[in-house]
Amino acid sequence: MNIQTATNSRAPMKDSGIDWLGQIPALWKVRRIKEIGSLIGGAGFPHEFQGFTDLELPFFKVMDLGQVSQSEPLIETSNTIDRLTARTLGASILQAGDIVFAKVGAALLLNRFRRIGRACCIDNNMIALRSNALIDPEFALHALSRIKFADIVNPGAVPSINSKQIGELCVALPPLETQKRIAAFLDEKTAQIDGLIEKKRTLLDRLAEKRQALITQAVTKGLNPAAPMKDSGIDWLGQIPAHWEKGNIRRFATMKTGHTPSRAVSEYWDDCTIPWFTLSDVWQLRDGTRVYIEETAEKISTLGLANSAAELLPSGTVIFSRTASIGFSGIMPCPMATTQDFWNWICGQKLRSEYLLFLFRAMTQKFSEITNGSTHKTIYQPIAAGLEICVPPLAEQDAISTEIQKSMKLIDSCRSKVTVSIDRLTEYRSALITAAVTGQIEGLR
Repeated sequence: MNIQTATNSRAPMKDSGIDWLGQIPALWKVRRIKEIGSLIGGAGFPHEFQGFTDLELPFFKVMDLGQVSQSEPLIETSNTIDRLTARTLGASILQAGDIVFAKVGAALLLNRFRRIGRACCIDNNMIALRSNALIDPEFALHALSRIKFADIVNPGAVPSINSKQIGELCVALPPLETQKRIAAFLDEKTAQIDGLIEKKRTLLDRLAEKRQALITQAVTKGLNPAAPMKDSGIDWLGQIPAHWEKGNIRRFATMKTGHTPSRAVSEYWDDCTIPWFTLSDVWQLRDGTRVYIEETAEKISTLGLANSAAELLPSGTVIFSRTASIGFSGIMPCPMATTQDFWNWICGQKLRSEYLLFLFRAMTQKFSEITNGSTHKTIYQPIAAGLEICVPPLAEQDAISTEIQKSMKLIDSCRSKVTVSIDRLTEYRSALITAAVTGQIEGLR
């Protein structure tokens, strides 16, 4: 996909004086945000209204900026308040057409912008722009989304920007009719691109479902569709091949946990050489494409290991995250230790590590049912130790694991191609908007 720009045209251009804008058409003007509209701040959301979904005014929070397509207006949310409460809070009531965006956190860095679709309030981590007669609201939405907030955020643990800084930021303004023409062009083109992206994301979902179904079928029914079956007596398993064993997981594997050496004893953190798997390493297991753990962000020392409840677990140990990021599993390729956030299983003579791993990955629904806690979710030791599983003969376990990995490779290759395609479409969408709102597309100037 190529964007025909005006770089080599005869139309006169000028330096905007703004880094991200670069060269713009000579007839366009650079305007600060405070010149093209009014900035409207948000208010703190009253906790006593948490869960009210049927009051008059939607009360949008930063997380709502990422819940719908960027091109769709914000209309509904799970938080609402009434007008009297809004006045008591001193919360401004926004109107349809206002543009809202984050002024703190990741949503700020990601340039999450939305157009408001109805009267509403916003929280104090967001700010809104009500455009004036100088700028078309649709053009404003596209132009603002190209500003690189990441380059000017205030330093600190949480990235932020204030209303004064926002007001000084600049956009390039063509004549109003040109703005409308550019906005119409971008609305049409971005809608087409967004439609393609959505179709590809739907394909990714279907591939993930196919992957999950394939794993579940193989580890619970085997590879021979003609095999005689029996009732397992286990709720999540149902029918299993008649010659398979079943029973408590501890019949087939030894359960271990991890631990964290005291951070207060500096000696425990000297000469660290033992790979130590923590929740910060779970990222590599989230998409389910990896069988073996490839790396750990931290290591612990022999002294730290000896003075904690952590153990050096043998290669082949299957780890299972039991807190926060629950249900992710992988296999240790070498001796490692883990934090207390994992249940670790050392397979016995009747159980292969790879088969147990795929069995865990087929138990997503089961793990959801046995997770406890409202704020700090976890799977407690007695529950994890009470899991019932099915176990084929070793040769069949090996065949099942080999077939799953073979099929996974094909599916994951397809997923990778689709993901690359989505990334390219997203990049093209961004480049198209930037080119249009800076006057670089011939015919839109």
